[in-house]
Amino acid sequence: MAVISWRERDRGQVTIEFLGMTPLIILTLVLMWQFVLLGYTFTLAGNAADEAVRAGTAAAPGDREAACRQAGLDKLDGPWKGDATVTCGGTGFVTADVDLKVPVLFPGSIGFPFTVHGHAGAVEEAKD
Repeated sequence: MAVISWRERDRGQVTIEFLGMTPLIILTLVLMWQFVLLGYTFTLAGNAADEAVRAGTAAAPGDREAACRQAGLDKLDGPWKGDATVTCGGTGFVTADVDLKVPVLFPGSIGFPFTVHGHAGAVEEAKD
C-alpha cells in the first residue's frame, strides 16, 4: 500500500478556492467602479452649477440665462453633457441647478432612473 503525502492530497486546492472566489471578486470590483461613477457624477454636477452661477453673475441681466446655461454645459464631460439639464434664475441672487443621470458601468451607456442634483448660488455683481 502506497502512502499518500499531504502535498499530493492538497494538490489543486488553491486553484479551486480561487475559482470559487472569482465571482465575488469581480462583483466587488464592479460595485466599486459604480460608486466611483456615482461620486464623479456628483462632483461634475456641483462644479457645473458653480461655473454656471459664476458666469450668470457676471453676465448682463438679459443674457444671464444663456450665459449661465452655456457655462454649466461647458464644464461637463461628453457623456454627461447629453442628458444634462441646467436651469438658472434669480434676481439679485443668482442660482443654478444642474441635473445629471448616473451612468451604469460605462459613461455614455444607459443610466439609472434617478438623477444627481447640483445647486449653487451667488449674489449678483454690481454693475457700474
